[in-house]
Amino acid sequence: IVFSGNGPSGICLSYLLSGYTPYFKRHSLHPHPILQRKLEEAPEVSVLDQDLEYLSEGLEGRSHSPVALLFDTLQRPDTDFGGTAESVLTWWHEPDRAIPHLVLGRNAPGGAWHSIEGSMITLSRGEWMGLPDLPFKEWLKQKKRGLRNNRATAEDIAQYYQHYVMKKGLQKNFRCGTVVTSVRKVSAESISSHTQKDLQEGSGSLWSSNEKSTEVFQVDGFFKTVEGDKEPFSIYAENVVLATGTYDNPTWLGVKGENLSYVHHQLSALEEAVKNNSVGIMSDPVLIVGAGLTAADAILFAHHCNIPVIHVFRRRVTDPGLIFNQLPKMMYPEYHKVHQMMKEQTAACAGPYEHYISFPEHHVLSFGKDKKCIFQDKNGCQKAYKISMALVLTGSNPNLSFLPNDGIDLAVDSDQPVNPKRNPIDVDPFTYECTQEKGLYALGPLAGDNFVRFVQGGALAVASSLLKKANKNPP
Repeated sequence: IVFSGNGPSGICLSYLLSGYTPYFKRHSLHPHPILQRKLEEAPEVSVLDQDLEYLSEGLEGRSHSPVALLFDTLQRPDTDFGGTAESVLTWWHEPDRAIPHLVLGRNAPGGAWHSIEGSMITLSRGEWMGLPDLPFKEWLKQKKRGLRNNRATAEDIAQYYQHYVMKKGLQKNFRCGTVVTSVRKVSAESISSHTQKDLQEGSGSLWSSNEKSTEVFQVDGFFKTVEGDKEPFSIYAENVVLATGTYDNPTWLGVKGENLSYVHHQLSALEEAVKNNSVGIMSDPVLIVGAGLTAADAILFAHHCNIPVIHVFRRRVTDPGLIFNQLPKMMYPEYHKVHQMMKEQTAACAGPYEHYISFPEHHVLSFGKDKKCIFQDKNGCQKAYKISMALVLTGSNPNLSFLPNDGIDLAVDSDQPVNPKRNPIDVDPFTYECTQEKGLYALGPLAGDNFVRFVQGGALAVASSLLKKANKNPP
């Protein structure tokens, strides 16, 4: 089995496929009485081997995935109500149930968390960032650190994920510095007999001699060596798990001049410009486009460095769809501050915040070679501003260029590109297997699960399905 992507989804699935098996902890009490009754029916049977549809029926919460809600509530029973009840799961290591697998990723284990500015604070509460059987808070305590407002920094998270892989002994399954360039189905007959022999030996009971798969996946890519060379590889697998997240491909506006060198699509460009002293308190303003959390992080960063900002976004400040209108003020004081700035410091009325102007209900028309940017309001009135650099932070899409037709055929709407919020990959909710391609699974944002606490249920569903295929589920 090969996974593409080594972020939290991939790490969690690797843990479950390495023989770590969750059971209901005897004498523990879950606050959901119906779930408690179901868990008591067969405490000797691992959760992986039970009927996930039956267990998750009737659960409600902040995810649309029944299995995500199930695994989350088993690990953090009353967390949405501010409770700190212990997990009702106990973990047993059963090495005979392990399934051989490889986790391929560009970065160290933790995926895109290594690409995010280390001091950024997570949106989710710190304890929601944790993986099974190693609470994040406990790990942080060992580092003699606490959580600010119950939240953690991106650097903490990235280090925790690396530590988790080492502590749980999963590193032998991880190949970092790898880039997957193609995943496609090939006929098993077309593979050399010597590769088939390796496959049979490597995957144990997944390939029984009388029931060979007629088709397998060929996974091609390259491995980046320490010297900077690229070594190609080809791997054959009966099952492939897509867990690549969505950080790769920032969304473009599609306007004239967007490819000019001063227009950027990642927050790191602003951090770099500050380090190089190419922007500062005396420079022309930095244009920030977008009204999501990444745009807010950029505004906070610029504000902290006293860099002037022009902020352009399409929505009204009071739009209920705006993420700031959905976040509790107490828990997210810094995002609340950005929202205040957006409301109070528009071009029409000066407010208390220096070096910042917001333009609600505006969109960019063009970027000029002379660093002049033109944008327009809802009435068609245009404005031009001279800027030092532009950051277009309007979301990102997954990069699925390694799949036939960029993976579009796998999406819920197969006429549109895969998008984690609007058009995820179409998967079976209890196995996370792609409905259009058997043997291919999708996890995390690709399947519509956008928070670390909820990607883990997908891993549970995939592990349960693969164990059934490998016949490593006890009856």
